[in-house]
Amino acid sequence: VKVNPSTPMKSVYAEIPDRHYQIIAHPAQEELALRLVKHDPKRFTYHPTNWSKFKDGTDNIEVGGFNPVNYIRGAHVLFLASFHNNDVTLSQFHVLNMLCESFVETMCVILPYWPFGTTPIDLPRDPVLSKTPQQLTSPHNFKLGTMERVVREGQVATASTLARLFSNLPRVGKPIRVMVYDLHTLQNRFYLSGNALASLHTAIPLLINELRSPESKISCIAFPDEGACKRFSTLFSTEFPDWPVVTCGKIRDGDRRVVTIQDGDPKDRHVIIVDDLVQTGGTLVECANAIKAAGALSVSAFVTHAVFPSGWDRFAREHGGPFDKFYITNSNPMVTNKLPHDDCFHVLDLTNIIIADLG
Repeated sequence: VKVNPSTPMKSVYAEIPDRHYQIIAHPAQEELALRLVKHDPKRFTYHPTNWSKFKDGTDNIEVGGFNPVNYIRGAHVLFLASFHNNDVTLSQFHVLNMLCESFVETMCVILPYWPFGTTPIDLPRDPVLSKTPQQLTSPHNFKLGTMERVVREGQVATASTLARLFSNLPRVGKPIRVMVYDLHTLQNRFYLSGNALASLHTAIPLLINELRSPESKISCIAFPDEGACKRFSTLFSTEFPDWPVVTCGKIRDGDRRVVTIQDGDPKDRHVIIVDDLVQTGGTLVECANAIKAAGALSVSAFVTHAVFPSGWDRFAREHGGPFDKFYITNSNPMVTNKLPHDDCFHVLDLTNIIIADLG
């Protein structure tokens, strides 16, 4: 799918100081690295890394920027990470550990999508997930899930482990900065301690720029639940104070839980539903159907992170999807790079907002 370039954030963010970054990136984030360099070659230098394997499957990595001249020692290092499965995550921690031991001045890790898992992958609850357990555990079908809730003995809180890996990286002087966008479970930021600190950011300004466009028909903001409303509504109220806000929620109907409108009226409005991420999208689709049934002229959606563990077909117009437009960011390029460019999907580029948020 074609990526829509984002508008510079100068009107929203403070002026950026003059700091030169040496970029190391996982292959999944190489396009982001190249966009950063293209945007400001005086501020960013990208050093390609050889991410290969030995015959036994263990990592054989050679990080760029060290030979024939060492550009990493004493430098501000920017590491572009993608934790889309367990294998690549461990590989990147090998590199992070090595970089921290290379006498760098500062280390900043950009991890746009902090992986999140809600359902054990061998016990699917959604009928859409009709794959066998063997299929579900494949890294090509499910992203790395970071569980933070332990409801019975024996479960592993992998979110805590991931945070400890960051927190126990070798010291580089100042704390390692871990930049994350629209973290699904906000308490995860406090799992980091000591040598690594979370720097939380939002991609909502990208959507606001789209809604400001003269071509936009949107005149109503909706949220799939009360939590999303509390988290994001204030970001829109100052920009669009006259727009109605619709909040949906689930109510129990016998043995079923049905999504209904709990507050607001979308009648005769072009509505956009806003949330932080989408996985199977069942709630998002039900929310769209409820809003349409209440008289909305059209329904679109925005999420920062597209996970789509069981595919994106149900959202596409050609498969009867309810959305006029579906805005997502390229925080998870392993998914967004495969989306069709001639359907409802519109990918918003994080590059400019990352540059502004670097500060």
